[in-house]
Amino acid sequence: MNLEGVVNKSGILLVLCMGSAAFAWMNPELQGLFMFGGMVGGLIAFLVGMFAPKTTPFAAPIYAVMEGLCLGALSQVLNVRFPGIAVNAMLLTFCVLALMLGAYATRLIRVTERLMVGIVVATLAVAVVYGLDILLGLFGTHLGFLNDSGPIGIGVSLVIVGIAAFNLLMDFAVIERNVRTGAPKYMEWYCGMALLVTLVWLYLELLRLLSKLRSR
Repeated sequence: MNLEGVVNKSGILLVLCMGSAAFAWMNPELQGLFMFGGMVGGLIAFLVGMFAPKTTPFAAPIYAVMEGLCLGALSQVLNVRFPGIAVNAMLLTFCVLALMLGAYATRLIRVTERLMVGIVVATLAVAVVYGLDILLGLFGTHLGFLNDSGPIGIGVSLVIVGIAAFNLLMDFAVIERNVRTGAPKYMEWYCGMALLVTLVWLYLELLRLLSKLRSR
């Protein structure tokens, strides 16, 4: 595993994701199929790759394509209600990526073991909150502070966007550590997939935040 390989694999996955997203965007009559099929297919591919890293040369590209279909369809739906929101969210995602990469490369933010533990704990807390919201949704209710477009709801979204951004730092640190320790070649795909997962999460959170701001 080397850094150039990770960059190349990450680029391939990003192109696949954006390409399938563009395809879904241009075929709005299949929105339901793309959102459901892409979400389920992407989740399966992600879980396979996460628990069996040797499969990531195949699982990671499948994940990228499936997730792209889901994101493209979802973005198209939101863009009809809030014109331009998808482009703004995408530009913000890449801006955050560039800022966090710069902060990591210059060691402006040092990714210590304590910071990584904090990021993991915060990410798990967000996952629990989202899981609880989905569970409550089955009974016809939701967590108000999570979905509200008021100051509290916007503040919560900003915090979650920040947690997603800090996950990028953890991805960079894991990539650097694996390169330094001479991890197997297939880990280039694994790390590329992990980075794409974080970018997808960040993009979705920015979509949520922008939709709240536009709803006010």
